[in-house]
Amino acid sequence: MLYFSPWKTAAIVATCLLGLVFAAPNLVSKETLRSLPDWLPKKQLSLGLDLQGGSYLLLQLPVNELTDLALSDLADQVRGTLNNARIKRPQVRVVGEEIKITLREAGTQEQALTALRPLILPLNQNVLTGQGGVNMEIDAVGANGISVKLTDQAVTQRVNSVMSAAIETIRKRVDGLGVTEPTIQRQGKDRILVQAPGADDPEALKALIGNPAVMNFHDVHRSMTASEAQQIRVPPRYFLAPDQESGGQLLLLKRPIVKGESLVDSQPSFDENNQPAVLFSFNSAGARKFAKHTVENIGRPFAIVIDGKVISAPRIISAIPTGSGQITGNFTVERANILSIQLRSGSLPVKPEIIQEASVGPTLGADSVAGGLRAGLIGLCGVLVFMLIAYGFFGIFANIALMANIAMLMGALSLLQATLTLPGIAGIVLTVGMAVDANVLIFERIREELRNGKNAVVAIESGYQRALGTILDANITTFIAAIVLFWLGSGPIRGFAVTLSIGILTSVFTAFVVTRLMVSWWLSRQQRGSVAIPI
Repeated sequence: MLYFSPWKTAAIVATCLLGLVFAAPNLVSKETLRSLPDWLPKKQLSLGLDLQGGSYLLLQLPVNELTDLALSDLADQVRGTLNNARIKRPQVRVVGEEIKITLREAGTQEQALTALRPLILPLNQNVLTGQGGVNMEIDAVGANGISVKLTDQAVTQRVNSVMSAAIETIRKRVDGLGVTEPTIQRQGKDRILVQAPGADDPEALKALIGNPAVMNFHDVHRSMTASEAQQIRVPPRYFLAPDQESGGQLLLLKRPIVKGESLVDSQPSFDENNQPAVLFSFNSAGARKFAKHTVENIGRPFAIVIDGKVISAPRIISAIPTGSGQITGNFTVERANILSIQLRSGSLPVKPEIIQEASVGPTLGADSVAGGLRAGLIGLCGVLVFMLIAYGFFGIFANIALMANIAMLMGALSLLQATLTLPGIAGIVLTVGMAVDANVLIFERIREELRNGKNAVVAIESGYQRALGTILDANITTFIAAIVLFWLGSGPIRGFAVTLSIGILTSVFTAFVVTRLMVSWWLSRQQRGSVAIPI
């Protein structure tokens, strides 16, 4: 067991050296790293919000608006269903939290109810209660009325669905800023927590995630201007939208030419006048609609509307069959970049309200790092001194392995670009203590074997063999706990789980394999015969 073949020795040494190499960039500044050759490792630890500072936002999505949108969509669906059932001129209104239907023809109530009942659909079954429910309730009211209500389960399911979609959209937008491992999680029923480490401009972050960014393409009224519509009346199926380019308004057709959901990509760019712009492209269905409209409307303007405001209203010079185009306007480079990220990541269903914001300064981060480092160094020095006092010469082996463990841990965190937080530093400190636990078990086993009259070689072999099972049992259970923390936790909890799990792997390797290799080297250099173990 104490014999190591040359290839095993080379593999162990190479693993330790790789840990040192990947950990080394953390010992120099970023400016120094830029001056080094490209083939050298240059990845440093990514610090979390509590260490390097950044922006903190707490968003709230208006649940009432979500319910109103759901009722509005359902009302459109009800109108279409009744029209298909040949119910003449039904009055469909959203009143409060229900849809009221008034039938103008007597005797058509049962026909309308029969047409509407297929709209009642089962919801996904609840795993905990085993009950799913249905999406709506439809009841007759008097002789000519019908009431349609969303069930509480349907409202809850829609809110959950919208919250999940909003979190994913916000995550895509924040990732577009290049923020490393932001924390984006749901809090309560309708709130979303956003922590962006390194994002020192909260206003830019608010501008990025504070708007729905719903983009649609609308046709402009062919003969009536916005001012004429204001003086007379706005025609049916049209609406007035503020024009950011002219400062006035435009009269637009409500039904979009192409909806923003057909957008597949957008990138910041520059127009022919070297002014900031945004390039966009549609999917195949959107490209066909866009191409058809441009072919049929050469010489006419169309409006690009984002969040109800006209960003640009260019005139169609020629057909655009490629399904791509360019949005120009009074953009700054930063605004063009933010808009392209918003469009690329998708729209939010409603405008979130920012109810709390904070900017964590770099001074707090520096203090946190310094405090964590002091705690780690004090703990490390205490462990090193204890091992020397308790186990003498073999304590030196344990201390060397411990330093290799820390280097491998830091190298792995740097290579994986895992975010280091204060709980992560706590995980590293805990790893230092756990690393020597294995050596304590091994050395105590060796002492026990020596007291039982075994010679040095047999005692060492038996000590490592008998301690291995206990070491694996203890570390496997801790590793499982770390995986559960990473799976169920978020933010700093995940940071702690990452450092703890990687630390377990490196500590078992260094405490068992590396120390055994050093003990093997030491034994091979002792004179034959009686060997005194300095332990």
